[in-house]
Amino acid sequence: MAGLINFEDEEEVKQFLDNLGVEYSFQCYNEKNPEGCQRLADYMEGVKQNFEAAAQVLKHNCETYNHPGSCYKLGSYHVVGRGGVSKCLKSAYSCFKRACDAGGKKSMDACHSVGLVAHDGRAMEGGTPNPEVARRYYETACAGGFAPSCFNLSALYIEGNAKGVKPDMAMAFKYAERACELGHLWGCANASRMYKLGDGIEKDEKKAEELKNRARELHGMQKEKQLKFGE
Repeated sequence: MAGLINFEDEEEVKQFLDNLGVEYSFQCYNEKNPEGCQRLADYMEGVKQNFEAAAQVLKHNCETYNHPGSCYKLGSYHVVGRGGVSKCLKSAYSCFKRACDAGGKKSMDACHSVGLVAHDGRAMEGGTPNPEVARRYYETACAGGFAPSCFNLSALYIEGNAKGVKPDMAMAFKYAERACELGHLWGCANASRMYKLGDGIEKDEKKAEELKNRARELHGMQKEKQLKFGE
């Protein structure tokens, strides 16, 4: 059939991919379409393996159009110094925050990353962790259904900190349970333990066992995925 690509023909596939690159470049720089720029960056990274070019497009799309996906990916580049950009947690933090505040695709991932960098502290003022900032951004991501943020919030409330987050086992349980509802293995394990001990919640052996079984189920699912990936 006309228009279909014969993916067994190496030259035809190469021409198809080259045409894609031209199309995405036109969308980005001529049509000034932020989604086209994101596609171009993904193309440069995934197809061409040209991380320097991808970084340039991400920077353009983040700074010019405030595209959350590009700002988030650019932040990830800054974390490891990929594509010729500086390895800088402060720059990464700025990109993640910009992506989080912009909303849209990847915004919850970005909000979680802001929380992680604030929790780590090296990019913060004085080079020390800022649990209060971490808490705010984890809360945003958790409210958006990002399970790791819910789990990290639970851990924050278990540990507590002099800088704005006091130990609160009821809150710790709340977020562990929410993480579990969202499919987080360790959220289920922690919530189960808290039910068993009556720590932050009224003791309930039945619910403790239910969540323990849920944790086992999630662990089994993870192992199955790893096995399939390795096949």
